[in-house]
Order: sequence, then structure tokens, then C-alpha cells
Amino acid sequence: MNITRKAAAAFAAAAVLGTTACSAAGGAEDGTVPVAIGYQSKTINTVTAGTLMRELGLLDEHLAAAAEETGKTYDLTWHDFASGPPLTAEMIAGKVHIGSMGDYPLSVNGAKTAELGDVKTDWVSVTGYNLRGSLNQIVVPTSSDAKTLADLEGGIISTSLGSTAHGNLVSALDADGMSPEDVEILGQDPPVGVTALESEQVAALAQFVPFPQRVIFSGEGRLLHDGDTGVPTFHGVVASEAYTEEHPEVLQAFLAAQKEATEYLYEHPLEAAMTVAEATGLPPEVVYLYNGPGGAVTFDLTIKDELVGAVETGLPFLEELGALETLDLGDFVDEEPLEELYGSEYDALKTSLTNPSAITGHDEVCDADVADPATASEAWPAEADATEVAATPTCLLRLVAEGGQYRALYVPDAASGTRIFGDYATWVHDPDGEDTMTLLPFATVADAEAYAAEHTGSEVIDYQAALDRV
Repeated sequence: MNITRKAAAAFAAAAVLGTTACSAAGGAEDGTVPVAIGYQSKTINTVTAGTLMRELGLLDEHLAAAAEETGKTYDLTWHDFASGPPLTAEMIAGKVHIGSMGDYPLSVNGAKTAELGDVKTDWVSVTGYNLRGSLNQIVVPTSSDAKTLADLEGGIISTSLGSTAHGNLVSALDADGMSPEDVEILGQDPPVGVTALESEQVAALAQFVPFPQRVIFSGEGRLLHDGDTGVPTFHGVVASEAYTEEHPEVLQAFLAAQKEATEYLYEHPLEAAMTVAEATGLPPEVVYLYNGPGGAVTFDLTIKDELVGAVETGLPFLEELGALETLDLGDFVDEEPLEELYGSEYDALKTSLTNPSAITGHDEVCDADVADPATASEAWPAEADATEVAATPTCLLRLVAEGGQYRALYVPDAASGTRIFGDYATWVHDPDGEDTMTLLPFATVADAEAYAAEHTGSEVIDYQAALDRV
């Protein structure tokens, strides 16, 4: 894997986290125990360990219960970060005790803190994951003629250096027979990169959730690559080992609160999306795309073997980038707190790869039960506090054609199954398909054209033309 010298140098400079660390354990002289939680409000697949947990007051409740048992006083503070590296810096400084971040920053966190024994961290849970890597995507301006990564040759691509999105970009280029030297990789924080894309200062934006689909929903961008590299991606939780050894009840309170936040998201997905949107300023429609039923994110606390394997796969990239030298995964992963929380259920939950949150119900237009996650679709009416379901994307278009206003349409990409916005998809009309499967949505133009080329009589069309065909 080849990484540009400029990118490596820039990340090396950004990754200097300091050499002096204070103890992350202990408490105030009056016996008060500080509980400092680091999170990323804008990275919405961490909400069960951050924004949603905070807004629901779940950790406060569990710490109050712990206080009754221990007699201690807990001083809870929340610290919001734009990305993982500055969160890691605060953990090294002993200012944050538990934090959530993406898999690449999490790996760097484990490696860096292991070098400084008193602030060593453990990987203790997962917030959400995607087995295909599609929480990282590449978008281009709507005016762009690019259909494949090869069309970006010589162009500037904005990404967060050292992030999983950066690694995903390099892997995607490699899969297409390209290298980072074939493009210019520009290190920018996500909001800066979004602005650069919207003003067409860059040819593409390679970023993590929710920024790619936020650009698409705003009408400023179009998906070029859906992030599928065959390597899972996730966000997880790390905790100061010294701190949690001294205050194990705090970690148990945190994980119990995370479990409740996850269950709330399963049971009240629309309300959860609205809560997160109000707290972060993100469009609720974008939050619901990722975090709703059948969303791109599968929320699950367990540390699955597939996710540990994903970390192993990413280590050579981070080593070449100079972000870390080595990481002892056997020492870094600590599943005991989760095993204590779930008891005998843990092993079965760990091996399950089924998304517990699925679109269900009855499709009134096509008179069919909604059961197949590969086709289940959903519409969010403009003036309603509930969504409407459809058995297939074609049935969803029939629903929309009956009239009414919708704030968002959600369909699974016909090529991958990843949830996308139906009104921003590229559609294919396949006259030979079954009655409820004649109109198929695709996340990228290239995938739509590939399908049409293989199915005689099929035609690539836009959303409005698809709506007219029902």
C-alpha cells in the first residue's frame, strides 16, 4: 500500500499527542469522583455512547444508582470532539476517562496509550458497525462528470488524514488499480471538506458518517463510491484502564446506559433521530437514514470477531502512515465488562450479524407484508410523526405517486442493500422484472449502468422519470 509523503507528513504532525500525561484515575479531595465522557456529536453512529445517551439522561440515572450503593458522589461532564485524535489527546492528558471513536482512531488510541502505562486504554464496546465499510463513502459535486474513481485521476480529494475514511479511500483506489499518487489527497476536517466540495474546490470528498449523505441530501453532491471494500467499519468505546480499575462501577454504569440507549433506538427510531438532530443541528432525515430501521448502521455493543479482524486489516495502513508502531489486540480488547453486563447471552449476541432494527409492517399500496430487508422501503411524510412502509422500492414509488408530500424516501440500493435516499438515487426501469420489482434504485450511476448493460431492455433513468413509470 502506497501513501503520499505529503499525507504521511501532515498526519504525523497532527498525531503529536503530547508526551506528558497525568493520572486518569483518582478523584477530588472531597471524595467526588470525576466522570469525563468524550464523544463526537456529529458522528451519529456513536449516539448510543454519546448524544442519545446524554439527551436521555441515562448515564446520570445509572450513576445515581451507583452512588446509592457506593456512597460516592459522581461529577459527570461531557466533552464533544470533531474527530478521534483530539479525543485521544485528552485521554492521554487524563482529562477524559471514557470515549467513543472510529476504528482507525481507536486503534491509534490503543497503541499510543499503551506506551504511557498510567493512561493505557481498553476497547470495551462497540456503538455501531457496517460489515461492508459503507459508513465511509466518496461523493462528487452534482455537476461532476465522474462515474468511477478512475475519473478522479489528477484531481483533489478531501479527507480526514488517518481516519477510517482515509484508509477506505486508499483501499478503494487500490481495488480500482490506482494509487494515492494518482490523485492529490488533501487533509481537511469534515465540515471544511464539505464546504470545499460544495464550492467545487475539490473533485471529491471521502468522509465518514454522516457527511457524505448529508451532502447528497442537500443536493450538493452525488455518490461515486459507496465505501464497499469488503472490510467492516465501526465505532467503538475505549476506557482508561487505571480509572476503571479504581472505579469499576462507573464503567458498568456507562455500559448499562449504552445498552439502554441502544434499545431505545431500536424501539423508538424516529424519536431517537429527532432527538439527535435537535441536539446536533444535523438534518433529522440524514440521521434517520443511518440510524433508522434497516439503516446503514447496525447498533450492537458486542465486540465481534469480524470487527477485531477489521482492526488487524487496517494496522499496516496506520503503520505506514506513521500513526502507530504496533498494537497488541489481545491486550487491548477487554470483553469482561460486557460479559458481566449481558451474562450468558453475550456469546450468542457476539456471533449474530443480524440488524436488530428492521423495517416491518404491511404495505397498503401493494398489499404485502414488509419482510425482506433487501427490498423493504420507507417514506417519511412531511406532516406526520410516523413513517409509511413499502415492500419494495417500486411499491414506494407507487405510494408517492398517489399524492402527498414526503420529507424523505428510504430505499435499499439494488446492488448492495445499503440504505439510500430514494429521491437522490439513480433508477433503472427493468420491464422484465416482477410486477413490484420493475423499478430499481442504485446508489451510483456506474452500478445502475452496469445492471442495465446486463439486462436487455433496461433503461437508466432519474427519480422523476422513475416516478412517472409507475
